[in-house]
Amino acid sequence: MKTPDAGTTMSSPTVRKLSVGAAAEGQRIDNFLLRELRGLPKTRLYRLLRKGEIRVNGGRVKPVYRLKAGDELRLPPLHGLAGKASVSVPPKVLERLRACIIHEDDDLLVLDKPSGLAVHGGSGLAFGVIEALRVLRPEDRQLELVHRLDRETSGCLLVARRRSHLRELHALIRDGGLEKRYLALVAGRLPRGATPVEAELDVDHRQGGERTVRVVHEGKAARSVFRRLRTFDDWSLADVTIDTGRTHQIRVHASHIGHPLAGDSRYGDESANGRLRKAGLNRLFLHASALTFTDAKGRERRFEAPLPVDLAAVVDTLSGDKQ
Repeated sequence: MKTPDAGTTMSSPTVRKLSVGAAAEGQRIDNFLLRELRGLPKTRLYRLLRKGEIRVNGGRVKPVYRLKAGDELRLPPLHGLAGKASVSVPPKVLERLRACIIHEDDDLLVLDKPSGLAVHGGSGLAFGVIEALRVLRPEDRQLELVHRLDRETSGCLLVARRRSHLRELHALIRDGGLEKRYLALVAGRLPRGATPVEAELDVDHRQGGERTVRVVHEGKAARSVFRRLRTFDDWSLADVTIDTGRTHQIRVHASHIGHPLAGDSRYGDESANGRLRKAGLNRLFLHASALTFTDAKGRERRFEAPLPVDLAAVVDTLSGDKQ
């Protein structure tokens, strides 16, 4: 078997070896193998990596390991994957996704991701945005997520069409060159001006079987800045920028400063959420409104997604607008 990303030889009837090509350099090993080994459950892949049954150049690696051209991957026996059918995505989802594409060029697809659609499959989900896009665009063999959004969060999402561009954008993100802006409705009245939040986050804490993020001193550095745009009786509409991209970062930071996000069932105020449900809010009020960066050719790129109709309707119904 040969692909643009790896050459494969069989060293025995049960052990498989992959040689990583230049096109896959810089890609995380978990993302690479989930695509290479169609049908392998995500939980099983992580278990194989954790136990060292998948090795790179003879050694163990973590799921976040980034591949290098020439790396040799050793895979254990993986029964039941050969000939596995590709992901089945309902036609309505594909049409919905097609309508969400707000920009396309040789390097990128930019989507206005709808709330409720995960960016990737796993954890009981048969598919997400990236798997559905690969069904929708079978000719684009190198589609990869540049970054992620929570399932409930709507808005701007970048998808690279070439792995070389994916590497460029990942380097840009690591250097702080990608500005991400969000619109959020938070409980209470934010002060005027900027409200910066610098609070370390533990992104691997588990509570009741669910991934829950906490503010802890020994956690990973995270910074968010909230800027009040409008105030209402009990709420503030805020523009939020983030210097880091930790799991649930905006949600946890908002709760940490006493202004939890509207509609947040995990970190929010259930009583306040109940009042907003009467105003028609049935989801998390968090929307990725804009992405800005300068590409390798020196061009400033800016992509925007307007506030969705359902969220705009909630804003319209709130009383006591003080702007």
